[in-house]
Amino acid sequence: MAGAASRAEGSSPGDGSGEIRVASSRAPDTAAAVDEIATALGEDGREAAFLFLFASPRYDADALAAGLADRFPGVGFAGGTTAGEIGPGGLEEGSVVVTALPRGGFTVEAALLPDLRNFTVEKAADVVWPMQARLARRLGAEPPGGRFAVTFLDGMCRREEVVVAGLQRCLDNMPLVGGSCGDGLDFSRTFVFHGGRAWTNAGVLVLVHTERPFELVRSEHFEPTDVKLVVTECDGETRTVSEINAEPAAAAYAAAVGLEGDFLGPLSFASHPVLVRVGGEYYSRSIQKVNPDGSLSFFCAIDTGVVLTAARPVDLVGALGRALDDVDKAVGGIEALIGFDCVLRRLDAENRQVLRKVEDLYRRHRVVGFNTYGEQYRTMHLNQTFTGVAIGRRESAA
Repeated sequence: MAGAASRAEGSSPGDGSGEIRVASSRAPDTAAAVDEIATALGEDGREAAFLFLFASPRYDADALAAGLADRFPGVGFAGGTTAGEIGPGGLEEGSVVVTALPRGGFTVEAALLPDLRNFTVEKAADVVWPMQARLARRLGAEPPGGRFAVTFLDGMCRREEVVVAGLQRCLDNMPLVGGSCGDGLDFSRTFVFHGGRAWTNAGVLVLVHTERPFELVRSEHFEPTDVKLVVTECDGETRTVSEINAEPAAAAYAAAVGLEGDFLGPLSFASHPVLVRVGGEYYSRSIQKVNPDGSLSFFCAIDTGVVLTAARPVDLVGALGRALDDVDKAVGGIEALIGFDCVLRRLDAENRQVLRKVEDLYRRHRVVGFNTYGEQYRTMHLNQTFTGVAIGRRESAA
């Protein structure tokens, strides 16, 4: 089909090697994309323990979910729509990427997190504890290996901090990583996938038990300056800041980072994030957009009185390369790294003309995933960060 492309990595279809498989498609319509993914994964996909799905918003989300459920009967899957995909060939856009975890070495439970806008910390137990019980029953006597959690959250829900706090409280010390789903740069409507359907105002929690080595990874590329910005008027519910330093927010931000207010946009915010200090560490609080009234919408929780610090960039490629090299050594060689990379990092890399170097790192370290509207890492919801879980090769497992 003209304009279509598909790729797969890992074992050959049906060879029983138990390797993690990855396939992608840029077919122009949803049905063709499903066909290409199903063909590329073959029997390994139909016999998988679980599938992770990262899909461009240009595809029909409902048809995509239903099509994959039909082509991979009995195989659970979870994922979401993206602001860009990371596939076997590197950085993608307008594609579908599917990662298949084999039954050999993986046991997976997934559950929907419904109605995120009314989600509370207390409600997390209603989801997490039954999931843990089901996973324990399937595993029987405590097997070797370990467990990690993966989240996919509606990127427009504005409730990620509450969701992550509630989940982590119930998960105890189980490491958690994930991403807020996107729809390009439209900031309008995002979907998560679960149970053969596409959902909005929802999330998905995935618990993975594996005998293979795994490690979480996190990378950022900014450091604080001496420039401080105090949020003096804010609507915390909508994450909208109307005043900074008692001045209109957009104008005050632009002056603080040396930009012209009339030219504020995604590239400006990607290159000039602001940081907040929590527990002695700085975390990015990235700006989503400037509104017609001169207020600023943020990707993360924000409130009146918060002191923001303007940031300066450091070497994105160097920081990412070191983080990926370290986690590669920690797991004895990466077989697959499920990654969540903020869309503003992709824009910043493109603006600084290092996008191809970032792509090379992703290919070398077998990263698959998507560009997000926010990243989850353990107890935190973050911005302008790369997070992920690296899974080691089967022969490296003890």
